[in-house]
Amino acid sequence: MQFAHLSTPDSEILHLAVIDREEAILVSDLLSPSPTDLQGLIEGGDELLHRLRDALSKGDAPRHPLGDFAYGSAVVNPPAILAVGLNYAAHSSELGLKTDTAPTVFTLWPNSLTGHESTTAWPRTLSESVDYEAELGVIIGRPTKNVSADDALDCVWGYTVVNDITARDIQFAEAQWSRCKSFDGFTPTGPVVVTADEIPDPQDLHIWTVIDGHTVQDASTGQMVRPVSTLIAHLSSSITLLPGTLISTGSPGGAGYSRDPQIFLRDRSTVTVGIDGIGELTTHCRILD
Repeated sequence: MQFAHLSTPDSEILHLAVIDREEAILVSDLLSPSPTDLQGLIEGGDELLHRLRDALSKGDAPRHPLGDFAYGSAVVNPPAILAVGLNYAAHSSELGLKTDTAPTVFTLWPNSLTGHESTTAWPRTLSESVDYEAELGVIIGRPTKNVSADDALDCVWGYTVVNDITARDIQFAEAQWSRCKSFDGFTPTGPVVVTADEIPDPQDLHIWTVIDGHTVQDASTGQMVRPVSTLIAHLSSSITLLPGTLISTGSPGGAGYSRDPQIFLRDRSTVTVGIDGIGELTTHCRILD
């Protein structure tokens, strides 16, 4: 199944919806009472998801054209957003940074979350070196502590697309990476979350980025230094991963910072990051003078 948070043109209130091709079925039309967002659905556990599947299978709920809605972030109110850096050898090499013996982990701040087709704006005075990073997002489905790599994928609720937008000048000027990647709107997610049963192997997915019509990243999640299962096992060894936690698993090579000439997101740039089996996530950029 695929889920999204949608809003109508006359309201900013987000509605959780099942996405079926080019149509949306509101979860509130399937269940009563219903979860108001994906976080509530995940916290409801397998029983709530089974009830939702059964209600959907009856086929009598209203369907709405997707064109009637705007997308919110695919995840809202997650208990944590954990990001993994330097998880593709080509990316760590192009940044001139060493892939350590353990994953590089940092947090992203919730104000950075935004949705498909949103506009992300930032002041020119803060950065003119803003970069793109296509990443596979992993959403945890149940409390996860000390899980083995062999069992880790059983703890995944679903997957989404993440663009880990980064102010490179701030990244290299500060000892931590949270601020440079957490400007308002710097973590677009979506357009949908796909349940884990639809992604049999998260290490066998084509991942790419297109900026203003030009492909700048083109890789496979199989090129991760540490696969999703290993990342979950490592993180759960020290913390309990709560249901709804979003893990952004790192970006492949092709970042704009490393190119000659460099390619950064400009005023009115359009950047689309995509992953086969999940979807394409588009962000419009504005630089404020």
